[in-house]
Order: sequence, then C-alpha cells, then structure tokens
Amino acid sequence: MNGDKFALVTGAGSGIGKRIALALIQDGYTVALTGRRRGALEATAQEGSGHGDRSFVIPADVSDPHAVEHLFEEIRRRFGRLDLLFNNAGVFARSTSLENLDYQEWKTAVDINLTGAFLCTQGAFRIMKAQSPQGGRIINNGSISAHAPRPHAVSYTATKHAITGLTKATSLDGRAYNIACGQIDIGNAASEMTTIMGRGVLQADGSTKPEPLMDIDHVARAVLYMASLPLDANVQFMTVMATKMPYIGRG
Repeated sequence: MNGDKFALVTGAGSGIGKRIALALIQDGYTVALTGRRRGALEATAQEGSGHGDRSFVIPADVSDPHAVEHLFEEIRRRFGRLDLLFNNAGVFARSTSLENLDYQEWKTAVDINLTGAFLCTQGAFRIMKAQSPQGGRIINNGSISAHAPRPHAVSYTATKHAITGLTKATSLDGRAYNIACGQIDIGNAASEMTTIMGRGVLQADGSTKPEPLMDIDHVARAVLYMASLPLDANVQFMTVMATKMPYIGRG
C-alpha cells in the first residue's frame, strides 16, 4: 500500500466515519475501512480512489470479538503497523422512555457503541505497543450525549458517557507505551443520522423543535488536527458543535 501513515476507521461506510476516512486518505494516510455493510465501505473506497491506492475494505461487526480479531490480523498483515484508530461505529436505539426500552435494544447499543469501541481499542493498543517505533493515537467519537442527555435516549447516553471513561483509561494505560488517546464530542453534524434534527426532535421541556446543524467538514478538520499532533501532545477532549444547538443549558 502507498504512504507511511496507517489508520483504521470504524463505521466508515456513512456519515462521520465516511467523511473522516476520506479526509485521512486526502491527508496521506492509508486507511482500513470497516463496518457491517461491504457495499457502503466499497463506495467510500471508490470515492477516495482519486488519491491513489490508499484504502482497503474489511467488513466487520465490531461487537463480535472474532470479527475484530480477524480485522486486526488483516491490519497486521497488510500494514505491519497502525498509527491511528478512529473509533466511530455506533447506533441509536429508538426514542423511548427508559422504562419502555427492551433489553435487546439496550444490549445492541452497548455491544456496538461501547464493547465495539473497547475491542477495537484493545486490538489497536496491542499493535501500537508492540510496533517500532512504539506508540500511536486513538481518537474516540464521543458525543454531546457524553455530557448531557437527550430525553428518551438512555442507551445512547449511557454508552457515550462510558466512552469518556474508556478514553481516560486508555490515556492512562497508554502512557507507558507512547499511546495517546483523545475524544471528540460532536453536536449536530449534518449526516444521514442527523437529518431528523433539522425537522424537529424532542426537547427536555417536552416540546418538539428543529435544531441547527453544522457542516460535517468541520468535524473532519478537527479530527485531522487531533491526528496531526506529535505523540508527546494530545487533545484529550474536544467539543465541535453547531453553535446554536441546545447543549449549553440543555434541560
């Protein structure tokens, strides 16, 4: 593969993951694209192909330990090292009050949003610890919901709060091995997952209102900045949001 910087982006078939993957390719990274839908991943790879042979597709369900193990075996085989992991794969459960959320809906959110991020962090950590030169960077996609919940979003909120703990624990355990870990908390970036917000979503006061959105390219530039730092510097937490969205003072 071309280039000497290697990255893995999860959930790379759509939305923020796709945009970040393309930004990394444009910035000179060779990028492993993973997610559950091969067709969507191949579309991302095709869109980035104008910058050379800088991506390859490995479909994987990040909530499946065996699939993640295979994913990192392929990364070792093809790259030989890993410089950056962007933990992005995630799902929303349906909007419903806490007492009405089915166990399986809760479990699906935890398995993908939290366990998937842990498994990929673990796989990346092992490669980064063993490679020479040692170290690398992990960036977790948190959320405004890592700090303040939306109504009727208990599983998403709980998993995103947990991502903050994963970020801190990874930062601490990574110190000895030159592994930096940071988190970007994104609010209302325009994508397939957020179109409903422009039409109107439930607010903490019980009303339904449309919310401002921002261009997803602002997120891409923020992640590229985080990734551009030398490993002796780290953005621990960054919030990038539509300026007028209801976050400060939510509720």
